[in-house]
Amino acid sequence: MTNTEMGTRAWVPVDDVVAAALELARVGRWQRAAALLDATAPGDGEDRARIALAAVEVALESDWFSGTDLTAQRLGAARDVVADLDSDGRWDLAFLGLRHEYAGQIFSGGAFRLGSEGKDARVLAEVRRRAEALRTQAPDTVRAGWAEMYLGLIADNLFAERDAAPAHYAAALRAAEQGDDRLAREALRHLGDHDHDDGDHVRARERWERATELGARAGLVPGTLSQQMLLAVLARTTGDAAGAEALAREIVRWAKAVGAVHIEAQATAFLSGADPTAPPAGHEPSTTSDLPPRYEPSPGTATEVHMGSNPR
Repeated sequence: MTNTEMGTRAWVPVDDVVAAALELARVGRWQRAAALLDATAPGDGEDRARIALAAVEVALESDWFSGTDLTAQRLGAARDVVADLDSDGRWDLAFLGLRHEYAGQIFSGGAFRLGSEGKDARVLAEVRRRAEALRTQAPDTVRAGWAEMYLGLIADNLFAERDAAPAHYAAALRAAEQGDDRLAREALRHLGDHDHDDGDHVRARERWERATELGARAGLVPGTLSQQMLLAVLARTTGDAAGAEALAREIVRWAKAVGAVHIEAQATAFLSGADPTAPPAGHEPSTTSDLPPRYEPSPGTATEVHMGSNPR
């Protein structure tokens, strides 16, 4: 519940508060989503834990797209109240922790770095082990599908095991048939990346256009912009340089407007001739990450998301 202008208390179901906050986060309003959760006075320990869990997801979205550094603190707060979560909530918290660790291995030392070079092999192995455990322990098909999705990302982007990743993405896509557009979008996005690198531009277009549609339907504003970036890449690959440039310029404008600084940098680099899907030197497989290869934040990049800007 939150205070109204009259100083009274408004009672709102915690399900509605969590849903509203996550929807705000997915359209790029990360700070407002966090403020909504922080202004909520949960009625009991279970509700408090669920609010804390949602705050972790909001922080993850903000960190990924806008370069903030909020997740570690939110994870700590959620772990403090883990005893009040049911078994599904405990799985969700463990999965959010996995996402945070994966992002930390991808965005390392202030730069976007794929592969295992310069990283602790034991840590990478533990990230994979945790994803495998989450798949085994998942309480339902969709959650198992999300674990499969991350097993594919880990294979592709941490271990450079290109041949192993598509099977995980395909399993995630099958799980998404239970009704999760966001999971389907992620799986199609990365399957299309493999199609693109294999030279199957027709199949890549089918998957990437469908991923864009599903992302939009799920309310993912920065995520849809990042997906359109791949369509710009495909347009350039297939000879439509003018169309690619026009789309990229719109992506820059939209990304800047919502505060999605990583996508803005990616699209700007694309306009200068860079290929966002090209692997960094020494890493053969490509990536469809929403961050540009070797992206490094400019000096003084803000570490907070301003109200009215911005996620995934």
